[in-house]
Amino acid sequence: MSFILQAVKGRNEWYHWVFTILFVFFGWQFIGIIPLVYVGYSKATDISEFLEFASTNFVTAGIDKNLLLMLMIFTFFSGLFFLWIGVKYIHKRSFISMITSRKKIDWQRVVYSFSVWGILAVLLTIFSLLIAPENFIWNFNPTPFFTLVIISFLFLPFQTTFEEVLFRGYFMQGIGIVANNRWVPLLVTSVVFGLLHGANPEVAKLGQTIMVYYIGTGLFYGIVTLMDEGLELAIGLHAANNITAAFLVTTDWTVFQTDALYVDISEPSLGWETFVPVFLLYPFMVFIFSKKYGWHQWKEKLTGTI
Repeated sequence: MSFILQAVKGRNEWYHWVFTILFVFFGWQFIGIIPLVYVGYSKATDISEFLEFASTNFVTAGIDKNLLLMLMIFTFFSGLFFLWIGVKYIHKRSFISMITSRKKIDWQRVVYSFSVWGILAVLLTIFSLLIAPENFIWNFNPTPFFTLVIISFLFLPFQTTFEEVLFRGYFMQGIGIVANNRWVPLLVTSVVFGLLHGANPEVAKLGQTIMVYYIGTGLFYGIVTLMDEGLELAIGLHAANNITAAFLVTTDWTVFQTDALYVDISEPSLGWETFVPVFLLYPFMVFIFSKKYGWHQWKEKLTGTI
C-alpha cells in the first residue's frame, strides 16, 4: 500500500480530521508555549515589557540562549505528542502509518539522509567562511557551545520530525485521499509549509523572495517523501539542516539565535547561499536518492491518482 493510502487504515470522516487538527493546534500553540510564556513573563516588569520581549523572540529579556532554544523546541514536542494522541485515539490508526508505508521505520534511511545533507551543509558553511571571512566573527565559548550541540542533536529532531509528520505525513495523506491524486497534496503542503515560515524574522529582513527557499524546501521534502513512499529521508534531511544551522552560524535576526561557532555580522541580504540549495543541491540530492534506492515511475508517484 502506498504512503498516502496509509490514511485509509483509520477513521476518516471529516470531523476526525477537524478534531485532530484543532487538538494538535491546541497542544502546539497553547499548551506547548506555557513554559516559554512563564519564563518570559518572569523576566518582565509588566505586560507591556512582556509583549516587547515576545516581539523580539525573548532575546532582549536576557533569557539564556540554550534555555530559550529548549523552550521553543518544547512547543514542537508538545505538538508532536498531541498529534500522536490524535492519530491513535481519534483516527484509530498507528502513528507509524504517518511516517512510512514500510512495516517499520527504516532508520538507515534517516541516518543516510542526515549524514549526506549534514556533510553538504558543513561544506557550504566552510565555503562561505572562505570567500567572505569578513562577514563572520568567531564565537566559540566551550560551555554554552557544547550544551548547544547536545540540545541540537537530542532535542531539535523533535521540532523537525513534528513538522515532517504534520505536513508530509498527516496533511499530505489527508489531502491525498480527498483529492484522489498525488500532485495536489504535494503542491498544497509545500506552499503551506512555506507560508507558515512567513512569520519568521528572516522574511521581515530579507523580503518575500525568501519564500522561494521555504516553499522550494517543502517541495523537495515532498518529492522525496512521495518517491520513497515514506518520511524517513525527509526526517533525516530536515534534522540535519536545522541542527547544523543551530551550531555552525548564527545571527541576531534569525528565528534561532544560538551560541554557535560563528556569528554572521553581514547586512541581511538574499545571496547565492539562499538559492543554491533550491536550484542545485536539492536536485542533486534527489538524483543521489533515486540512484541509491532505485526510484522509478516518477510521473505516477508524483502526479498519479490514488
